[in-house]
Amino acid sequence: MKDIKLNFLFIVFLFFGLSISAQIDNKNKSISIPAVESKKDSSTAVAIKPSVPIKSNINNMATPRISRNLEYPKNEFSMFPKEKFGNPGELYEDRIDKNIDNLKLSPEEVERRNGSTTDQYFGDFRSKAKFVNVVYRDHGFTDGDIIQVRVNDDIIHSRVYLTGGFKGFKLDLQQGFNKIDFVALNQGESGPNTAEFKVVDDQGLLVSHNQWNLATGVKATVIVVKE
Repeated sequence: MKDIKLNFLFIVFLFFGLSISAQIDNKNKSISIPAVESKKDSSTAVAIKPSVPIKSNINNMATPRISRNLEYPKNEFSMFPKEKFGNPGELYEDRIDKNIDNLKLSPEEVERRNGSTTDQYFGDFRSKAKFVNVVYRDHGFTDGDIIQVRVNDDIIHSRVYLTGGFKGFKLDLQQGFNKIDFVALNQGESGPNTAEFKVVDDQGLLVSHNQWNLATGVKATVIVVKE
């Protein structure tokens, strides 16, 4: 009986030892899988065909026909109407005629048309007033006339645009002479520089009233003498 137990234990230990040895061998051994070379490339390349040029039917287009009855202008374009001027030099004929017309006018008429080229003096006036109001306006067509106003040669207003309504300033009179100058700075669009002025005292009485037609740079003068 004792021998049977020993044999059984021997068999168990033998089996257990073989089992452990097999497990160790399995861990040390690895299975390698050989790579298989592919006969075809995995990426598929598509060949690009060259583009075919588009055929044009230009050779098959109908040639436009030119009408034989087409009339071309006989006269060339000109900046100068030929029915009025025979040559470009006659373009200034009207201007020359106007200058000739000035020779037929009296000096007074020429001055009214072109403006006075000499300074205008409208006189001196005596007054006992403490002050006067000096007003002016464009008595002709409002065309942009501009004047400068001076008192005793001092500039009071450097640039005054004349309109159709009266505007001006109050002037405190000094004892003796008070000279007022109106200088034409331009002649507007139609010329000459035309204006109407008034000098009114502190009682509302009219001291002086007149008009001028001036060329550029010419002045009109009025003097108020305080007594």
